[in-house]
Amino acid sequence: MTKIPTKAEILKWVRTHPKKSSKRDIAKAFGITGAARIDLKKILIDLKAEGHISKRRRKFNDPNKLPSVSLLQILGPDDQGEMFGIPTEWEGTGTLPKILMLPGDGKTSIAQGDRILARVSINKNEDEYQYTGQLIRRIGTEPKKILGIFHTDANGGRILPIDKGVSKEWVVSQNAVGGATDGELVEAEKLSPGQRLGLPHARIITSLGDPSEPKSVSLIAIHQHEIPDSFPDLVLSQANDTKSVNLKNRDDLTSLPLITIDPADARDHDDACCAISDTDTKNPNGFLLWVAIADVAHYVTPQSALDHEARHRGNSTYFPDRVVPMLPDQLSGDLCSLHEGVTRPCIAVEMKISAKGEKISHRFVRGLMRSPASLSYEEAQAAIDGNPSKRAEPFVDNVLKPLFAAYDALKFAREARQPLDLELPERKIILSDSGKVTSINFRDRLDAHRLIEECMILANVAAAETLIAKNQPFLFRVHEEPGPEKLDSLRETAKSVGLVLAKGQILRTQHLNKLLKAAAGKDEAELINLSTLRSMTQAYYSPHNMSHFGLALKNYAHFTSPIRRYADLLVHRALITAHNWDDDGLTPQDIEMLDETAKKISDTERRSMMAERDTTDRYLASFMAERVGNEFSGRISGVARFGVFVKLDETGADGLVPIHSLGREYFEHDPDTQTLRGTETGTLISLGLQTLVRLSEAKPVTGGIILELLELENSKLQIGQGGRKKRYSSYKKSSQRGKSRKVSRKRK
Repeated sequence: MTKIPTKAEILKWVRTHPKKSSKRDIAKAFGITGAARIDLKKILIDLKAEGHISKRRRKFNDPNKLPSVSLLQILGPDDQGEMFGIPTEWEGTGTLPKILMLPGDGKTSIAQGDRILARVSINKNEDEYQYTGQLIRRIGTEPKKILGIFHTDANGGRILPIDKGVSKEWVVSQNAVGGATDGELVEAEKLSPGQRLGLPHARIITSLGDPSEPKSVSLIAIHQHEIPDSFPDLVLSQANDTKSVNLKNRDDLTSLPLITIDPADARDHDDACCAISDTDTKNPNGFLLWVAIADVAHYVTPQSALDHEARHRGNSTYFPDRVVPMLPDQLSGDLCSLHEGVTRPCIAVEMKISAKGEKISHRFVRGLMRSPASLSYEEAQAAIDGNPSKRAEPFVDNVLKPLFAAYDALKFAREARQPLDLELPERKIILSDSGKVTSINFRDRLDAHRLIEECMILANVAAAETLIAKNQPFLFRVHEEPGPEKLDSLRETAKSVGLVLAKGQILRTQHLNKLLKAAAGKDEAELINLSTLRSMTQAYYSPHNMSHFGLALKNYAHFTSPIRRYADLLVHRALITAHNWDDDGLTPQDIEMLDETAKKISDTERRSMMAERDTTDRYLASFMAERVGNEFSGRISGVARFGVFVKLDETGADGLVPIHSLGREYFEHDPDTQTLRGTETGTLISLGLQTLVRLSEAKPVTGGIILELLELENSKLQIGQGGRKKRYSSYKKSSQRGKSRKVSRKRK
């Protein structure tokens, strides 16, 4: 009778012979033949169920050890630049092992997010890592993370997605739960499919807590869009080791009344400005306009850990309850920020402005400044309107009045230039201390906002012109004109509300402004502004100048926000190099990577915009969730084959009226005119129509809002009853005609 080995004997064999661990190898090693193989199979199944071994490609392995050839995901470099990976499949009871990647032949490189097949060896020194790995070949890149709500069951659980419009669930096996509990928000990754049928499988990476907590809203967006929200230790160490700046090789600007004007809740202050009457008789009633910007380049030097992290993030991301900064708070909130009453390094531009707002000349300096005041937009506006606060009162005559006088001059130049003049109300979400939405307001658009905006635009133009004149490579801010298809769509929208956008001419911003002016004061004004915005292309960064259509400017760069935008930091370095101020300017490596950097930071900018928009949608849905069943007025803001989008007047929230909720009548969708027409009642649903809707559903986790359409243009909605049958009948006839044509072709 064949002796069956014990579980301990089998485990010892598997651990000492990892390359000979298939069922056949084990049977051969212990001399097991015939019917005894069935008993061996049962023992192996028990060992797998108990977690002692795992089965990979018909071989049984110690789950707490990696096989010699493993599939890894590359994490990226650590503080010392070493590359590490983790196994994509791990069933061990210990912590997930880290694999130090050894240098290869130099022909094939690996990067963060790559999935590779690697030869793995145990690190005998057992320092900070258990294994070393060498690349065999790249498999692909890291799969998109799954974010959802985890619900447990007997076999592990399932993940319900939180993305709007996604209904696919993910199965999580018992050994892939990762300690998550029922109802938690989790981050997971897709596993390689083991079978063709059934739901896809996933492995939970991180538990993010209770999704119903108000402060989870922005956390969801941070993880969903993979925005880095913690700084490596070396980056924090460098930020803490930064030193103060002295006046050596700098201009002393501390006597200039360079004040900052920002939102009341601003987290950083990276720009300051002041205006002085020009005493030059050749420039009657003109001004010397100063714009000073935080000298971030002094602290964030090329190729430092701070620089690598800033480039990786691309920009800061702002949420109603928090900010994910590009730079550590030691810099962004303190040393770089132009706080009131403290000396700060800056790069400043002095611009000579005519009485008509034309820039006559300009010059850049690297200096030290001390802001006498940090005011909010509301404080500055109230002060110039005759109601100054105690803080603002000392600066009304000598600082604010000259600044607003310079702005009055700049308005002449703006009117002549005719930049795109969109008027879109900006929502402001008010949160309680616990993070719950208390109200949704619209921010007032003040002259103080426009003043700072015009000063910054002029400084950005000056930076671009200087760098072009000095043949210094840098990144432009590019905004191309809209394509013909989007313009045709805008024309159709304008036509639907009785307005005209002329055709057959070279499009300029003044033509769009004429349309916007014609819509001003009408019910359709917001629709036309939104449609015009949607017709625009996305602005981006490029080392090649293709002008800025929206601002109607030939040369434009981003110079004024280096605390929160990496593009601005590069422009600062370019100015330092162009003026030979110091050795912390743009390096040859920076220049060589400009194309790559431009694409990267354009992508991170879009990522932040999507994360901020998704967070706003979730906060709006959370605010509306307590008002399900209430009725609201709004306007049709979008028409699609699957339904109608309505923008609510009170909050500006967008909700969907699903097509199936409009009754059994069949609606024909015309994408050119963006309309739905009922085949039975003739009901026409088009952009801009006034509506009355009922809130049917609001999901804070996904940000989805579902509405029921009650009235169109103050008339009750007519609902057809039998149109769906007509649609099916016509579909059936066309299907039969198609089949008969196929049969005819086959016969021929």
